[in-house]
Parts: sequence; structure tokens; C-alpha cells
Amino acid sequence: MADVLVLVDHVDGAVRKPTLELLTLARRIGDPVAVALGAGAGETAGVLGEHGAVKVLTSDAPEFAEYLVVPKVDALQAAVEAVSPAAVLVVSSAEGKEIAARLALRIGSGIITDATDLEAGEQGPVATQAVFAASYTTKSRVSKGVPVITVKPNSAPVEPAAAAGAVEALTVSFGDSATGTKVVSRTPRESTGRPELTEAAIVVSGGRGVNGAENFPLIEALADSLGAAVGASRAAVDAGWYPHTSQVGQTGKSVSPQLYIASGISGAIQHRAGMQTSKTIVAINKDPEAPIFELVDYGVVGDLFTVVPQLTEEITARKG
Repeated sequence: MADVLVLVDHVDGAVRKPTLELLTLARRIGDPVAVALGAGAGETAGVLGEHGAVKVLTSDAPEFAEYLVVPKVDALQAAVEAVSPAAVLVVSSAEGKEIAARLALRIGSGIITDATDLEAGEQGPVATQAVFAASYTTKSRVSKGVPVITVKPNSAPVEPAAAAGAVEALTVSFGDSATGTKVVSRTPRESTGRPELTEAAIVVSGGRGVNGAENFPLIEALADSLGAAVGASRAAVDAGWYPHTSQVGQTGKSVSPQLYIASGISGAIQHRAGMQTSKTIVAINKDPEAPIFELVDYGVVGDLFTVVPQLTEEITARKG
């Protein structure tokens, strides 16, 4: 089988869950070859091998930490030239999509972004996407060059599959543009103890109906009872009730969890575009005509200030 490159998303050697999902998808179309870059790259080999990587190409050059995006593009291009893969898979994050776009341009290939599934085809990998604010589902393939595909987190299960995980050093030559934008400082994000929004299996979001920042603890309490991430609609973010980093929607983050609970969210197209690919959707809204009810699996017509605390209490009691 042909090799499939998988760009590893890790923090100091700790591999993030979306990369393990990519390895599951990569095995459907070939033999996964992981590309791990930056500090701790060599430490990723163990877990990557346990999840199907036959080989791990590593480089820990300081450029990956000191400069933005382009050094990773240089490295991924070097990996493509070394391996001649059947496809390149990247996590569909803001950085991942920029890397993928730059790589596709450099190697003269087509690109597919925000795929939600991947399968083998006679003429190359076939990707499933939700398009036009998730109103349609399409299947596409790249018709020119090595397919470069970004995949949304939570699009595939994490399936262990023991493989060699042999580590090889990747030789990278950095171009002049690699050092064009330098990182001058970093500020660690404060941890809430909750899952990362785009990676969470469960997301609980609040909207205009929450009626103020002082009421968002109701949403947080429900999320904490479920071990979920907290999201917010654009209306709630624009009102200053919750940070923009938690905004779900067309101008925020796109999520695709197993369970999405929308509380006090009307369901405007801007919000739906960011969560419509969720596997199961539950809405709580006192307006029975709210657009959100058009796409939900389960809907509760009621006051969130009554429903959400009761739901949190019931979940906590069952867990106890």
C-alpha cells in the first residue's frame, strides 16, 4: 500500500487526539507515515506506533518554535518529496488549514478542507464534506497532484493498531520566507480544566437566551456535569458575556462533537454553520418556532433557567 503522510499535532511530545483520529483514517487509504516537528517530536513515536504509524519522520529544529507556519510547510514539503505519498492529512485547525493551503500551492496539488470522513477510491481518496453551512453533504476527490486534506476533529474514532513506528530523521532545508515572521513572546492560556472546544466529545453552548454573563455559570455547571466543553453563540460573545475563544459558528470555531446541547440559541445560520455536523443535537429554547428546532435530534421547549438546572441535577444524581 502507498504511504499516507499525517502531520502530527502535539505539545512537547504529547500527541493530541485529532492526530490519532487522522491515523485511523489514513489506514483506510494506505500506510500512515507520521511527521512530527518541534520540541519533543521524537517522544511521539511510541503512541503514534500504537495507533498505526509505520514510520515517524521527526525534526526538532528550533525554527518550528521561533517562527510561524512556514517552517512546518518546508518540513512537510520535504516529507512529500522523500515519501511520494498517496495523500497528506492535516488536522483542520486554523494553523493546520494554513499549512495545508501553502503546501498544496507549493507542490501544485488540489486541497480539500474540513473533511468529515475519508474512504479509498479507484482514483484516489474520497473525502466527505458538509458544505453551504452544512446544508449539503458532498463527496470529493483531488484530481491533480498529491491530495492535501484537512479533517475536522471528532470525524473518526481513535482505533489502536500496533505498527512499527520506526523513527527516522527528516532533513529539512528552510527557505528565506521561513524566518519572515518571528514569535517574540507567548502567554499560556489559562486552563479551565475542561476539554478543548474543537476536540470535545460533548459541547454545551449558551446564547442570547442566557441573558447575561452572570448566568453563564448555569451553562458551565451543565458542561462540568457531562465533562463537556463550553461554547457560546456570536450574540453572547458580542454582548461580552463569554470569550471569543469559545464562540461556535461561521466566524468562530467549527465543532463536530458526539453531543451538542444548545441552550437559549435561536439557531441563526451563522451558528448552525459551526455545529451542524454534530452527531446528536439537543436544543433548549422557550420559543417553539426557533429555527434551531429544524435541525435537532431532540428539542425541549422550555425556559432554560428551569430546564438546565434540573438537567444538571439529574445528571449529577445519576453519576453519583
